[in-house]
Amino acid sequence: MSRRGWLRTAGGLLLAPGVGWAQTTQPPAPPTVRRGTMLAFPRDFGAHPEHRTEWWYITGRLQAPGEARPFGFQITFFRSRVDAASGTTSRFAATQLVFAHAALTDLGAGRLLHDQRIARAGFGIAGASTMDTDVKLRDWRLTRFGPPGQSRYRGVLTAAAFALELDLNQTQPLLLQGDAGYSQKGPLPQQASHYYSQPQLAVQGRVRVGDRWHAVQGRAWLDHEWWSEALLDPSATGWDWIGMNLDDGGALCAFRLRRADGSTLWAGGSFRPAGSPSSRSFAAEEVHFLPGPRWTSPATRASYPVRWTVETPVGRYTVRALLENQELDSRGSTGAVYWEGLSELLDAAGRRVGHGYLEMTGYADRLRL
Repeated sequence: MSRRGWLRTAGGLLLAPGVGWAQTTQPPAPPTVRRGTMLAFPRDFGAHPEHRTEWWYITGRLQAPGEARPFGFQITFFRSRVDAASGTTSRFAATQLVFAHAALTDLGAGRLLHDQRIARAGFGIAGASTMDTDVKLRDWRLTRFGPPGQSRYRGVLTAAAFALELDLNQTQPLLLQGDAGYSQKGPLPQQASHYYSQPQLAVQGRVRVGDRWHAVQGRAWLDHEWWSEALLDPSATGWDWIGMNLDDGGALCAFRLRRADGSTLWAGGSFRPAGSPSSRSFAAEEVHFLPGPRWTSPATRASYPVRWTVETPVGRYTVRALLENQELDSRGSTGAVYWEGLSELLDAAGRRVGHGYLEMTGYADRLRL
């Protein structure tokens, strides 16, 4: 793909709107995620602007030392390709959009704080480097430093009610989801994403709630995915997903794509035991999500299971939300309403064995990306 449309900056190559693709009436054919594609780093830490949908997703649990006040947090940057209308010649037509979501679950106060942003890429306002993780939207930014295998991330996001200033350090090898980073998301092979995770990131930094800053430390989970054009099967209305950092150092991921009647269309996930460089990938028929008690949002009337039984090849677990109201209304940016919240993981005997995040989409309305 031609590089004529990029602006070179100190952080890499940033997306520039309206240059390159928007000047031609015949855009390149959209790419397909294919099994057998080898991911290469640090290049694949960066953006893949030829793909329509991509995100960098960090969630985690934080604790303020000396305070009995745990926090959950979410930092998410989305990049979306916008195809030029036939015959478009304007160099100012948007070809890439950047979205960002930030959230802070304050368990001490029993509330969720969240904010969202959207901007077209370029003009120094928003962009995503194609060379490494370096995504910005105005003064919100997520950047990776260091060689592959020794990643250090810096996330800075400031909203009116809260702020996050976090440093996140890699403690384990990259976890390539699915088949070496090819993660099938439906019955057809092209319904897939390239997907890797960085579990057990060691976090230090500070968070602001209102006017007060809290020094914090904890653990986080990073997901980076870029999708095929097909994205989701037409019968899929949303998904349920967990990413859990186990207390012993292991990592558990499980997900399912869900039909309108609540049945499972597709499923998958992975498990990496503590101290092991290798992981086990789950087949679609090996993962089962069984919903438990539900919470109904007073804002959207969507009803979400806030406790799940998740059956995997490595065990049967209970996922329990630590706060029921962790619904995020992002209709001002990505257009979706979803539930994303700090949860705990219990083993079959009811013992807590980890913390992480539960995500549920498509409950308020069919998910459209």
